[in-house]
Amino acid sequence: MAPSALMHAWSEDESYLFLALGTHFGKVFLLDIQGNVTQKFEISPVRINQISLDESGEHVGICSEDGKVQVFGLYTREGFHENFDCPVKVVALHPRFSSSNYKQFVTGGNKLLLYERNWLKRWKTSTLHEGEGTITNVRWRANLIAWANNVGVKIYDISTKQRITNVFRDNVSLRPDMYPCSLCWKDNSTLIIGWGSSVKICAVKERDHAEMRDLPSRYVEIVSAFETEFFISGLAPLADQLVNLYFVKENSDHVEEEFRARPRLDIIQPLPEGFEEISSDALTVRNFQENECRDYRLEHSEGESLFYIISPKDIVVAKERDQDDHIDWLLDKKKYEEALMAAEISFKNVKRHEVQKIGMAYINHLVEKGDYDTAARKCQKVLGKNMELWENEVYRFKTIGQLKAISQYLPRGDLRLRPAIYEMILNEFLKTDYEGFATLIREWPGELYNNMTIVQAVADHLKKDPTNSTLLTTLAELYTYDQRYDRALEIYLRLRHKDVYQLIHKHNLFSSIEDKIVLLMDFDKEKAVDMLLDNEDKISTDRVVEELRDRPELLHIYLHKLFKRDHHKGQRYHERQIGLYAEYDRPNLLPFLRDSIHCPLEKALEICQERNFVEETVFLLSRMGNCRRALQMIMEELEDVDKAIEFAKEQDDAELWEDLISYSIDKPPFITGLLNNIGTHVDPILLIHRIKEGMEIPNLRDSLVKILHDYNLQILLREGCEKILVADSLSLLQKMHRTQMRGVRVDEESICESCHASILPSDMAQNFSVAVFHCRHMFHKECLPSPGTIPGVQFCNICSAKRRGPGSGILEMIK
Repeated sequence: MAPSALMHAWSEDESYLFLALGTHFGKVFLLDIQGNVTQKFEISPVRINQISLDESGEHVGICSEDGKVQVFGLYTREGFHENFDCPVKVVALHPRFSSSNYKQFVTGGNKLLLYERNWLKRWKTSTLHEGEGTITNVRWRANLIAWANNVGVKIYDISTKQRITNVFRDNVSLRPDMYPCSLCWKDNSTLIIGWGSSVKICAVKERDHAEMRDLPSRYVEIVSAFETEFFISGLAPLADQLVNLYFVKENSDHVEEEFRARPRLDIIQPLPEGFEEISSDALTVRNFQENECRDYRLEHSEGESLFYIISPKDIVVAKERDQDDHIDWLLDKKKYEEALMAAEISFKNVKRHEVQKIGMAYINHLVEKGDYDTAARKCQKVLGKNMELWENEVYRFKTIGQLKAISQYLPRGDLRLRPAIYEMILNEFLKTDYEGFATLIREWPGELYNNMTIVQAVADHLKKDPTNSTLLTTLAELYTYDQRYDRALEIYLRLRHKDVYQLIHKHNLFSSIEDKIVLLMDFDKEKAVDMLLDNEDKISTDRVVEELRDRPELLHIYLHKLFKRDHHKGQRYHERQIGLYAEYDRPNLLPFLRDSIHCPLEKALEICQERNFVEETVFLLSRMGNCRRALQMIMEELEDVDKAIEFAKEQDDAELWEDLISYSIDKPPFITGLLNNIGTHVDPILLIHRIKEGMEIPNLRDSLVKILHDYNLQILLREGCEKILVADSLSLLQKMHRTQMRGVRVDEESICESCHASILPSDMAQNFSVAVFHCRHMFHKECLPSPGTIPGVQFCNICSAKRRGPGSGILEMIK
């Protein structure tokens, strides 16, 4: 069976796709999509040239090389049968032939004929075109008929009965019978023409009414035209792209020798002046070495994106690749990572088993390559929540000695494997990698495995290596998981581990550390003291002092920080602290003595005198009231005139200044210090008069100059203050004067402060006298008391009484 023509159609209920196949021996077969023959028609003893089906798939038109034309219903067999005296090359049914009353179709040989049935059911024939050679192809879409002859391609509008265009073929050197024209309608107004190596995409458009005149109502615009490398045997639309069937001549220089004779099926993206190749496939058909361009045909099914490549010996069905095809190709190329990603996007939750199947193939491939870490990492994505697959993979990794690789990727959330799986991995690490074992214990929740089993295993290893810090730390963590915090605390303290304080706070272990305070402070004094002071309600100060009684240096640190926080909390220990400061922290002894009000001064003085702490003794003597003895110590033992002067300034006692001058009068360096510093506290003349004649005083000239300068400075300051005072007084006086010069509102609501009657008479025509003071108090003239001691000057009785005291105003009124 050698195919010569093929058409496809849906059945009327759109549930059955079938193919109509014509052969070189005049038979027509109807095939299902799998290629099974469902019907067979004996049409002619010679070649079937073309088959045409209407949109419903109910009627078929057939023409043959011996001039036979048959149009009939596949289910009725009623129709048109005619024999012509010349070969009929093409036939095309009206797309809606079955539902149309006119039953129109066209045939083509030397001319293009239109057949239609009139109202008497008789067939009428009209010649649409002739005189340009054999018509080699025809395609009917909606109201437009496109056909090709030796000259070019024409389009006829059946609705207006007008031919609207003539597209000439480009390469006239090619024989039309060897390189036939391929026509294909993309939609109702877009025609695709392929001829030789040329492709043109034509758009049928409506003409503007103003431009019509005698022209057709439609016109054709070529929106894209380009040349291809090979000769076109067929073309079909695929969305906005084109599917091209190419015939590759053997003498082409563009491809390898063994590829030249195979036809190519390419997908291209048309551009205004060219195209972009999207994909290309070489097709292997029988006897392809003997075939010519005219021996191939391309038909397509719009609804299913199916494409049929017809050759003399084969029919190849092509379809658009879907995601399944892409994934299969990736797997064949061992591109497992890309295949897995594509499967996850495509299948999602619908075909989870398919994703796992691909993923398992990827994992197996990685294991075979020895890339165990990547294989283990992919288990998370591939195995998902399938516990059986997880456990199988764990045992496989154990068999190949790679449990460590999969350990970090095991599920540890809602999905959990059997505890034995986790214990097996922990034991593997415990045998070979203590650090890795410790990492897993920190990362894995304690609920994943039997804690006591692992504790026992660690204890067994510690028997061989009892000082191993990694194992001890891990054992402490296991005790913590098991809520045996006291055991964990012992290990942390033994190791001086940084997490000991966090453990105490987190689990409130203060009752467990009462007898371990010394250990905690030996580990980190600052953190230990801060923790004890922050939790005095849980461990009392008395308890801490008791624990530290044999370690006075630690006791001092604790009590010192306690005193810094609150000067009164540890007052019962202030007497003890004097000795602790004297022994371990003398720089803070004097600040302690200054700030503490609970420190026994006699005891402190005794300790300071025993240790010859002069500064502290001076402070204590001054605080106990013995300032003269304190000043004497400064002058005799410290011999520091500046400190002596500062001490005298603080006490501000004339007797101390006298003692200081008396002690210094025979000591020139002390006299210099006094001359430089006492100018603002003691009259320097008193000191200068007491200096013996002829005594040599160091820097006397500078000291005298400083005294004079300080005196001048004081005079300037006093004068400046006086000027400011006078200016302020004058400003305030002027302000008071302006205020007093302002008018005071007197109305019917104003009252006399003496008789409390209205200050204004009811009859304003009468004469009346009113006294209004600057203080805003008002009196009737007759209600005012007698004037004061200054003739002609009257003061407000109320304001005067306030200055003299209670009751004065009443007395004035009585007067």
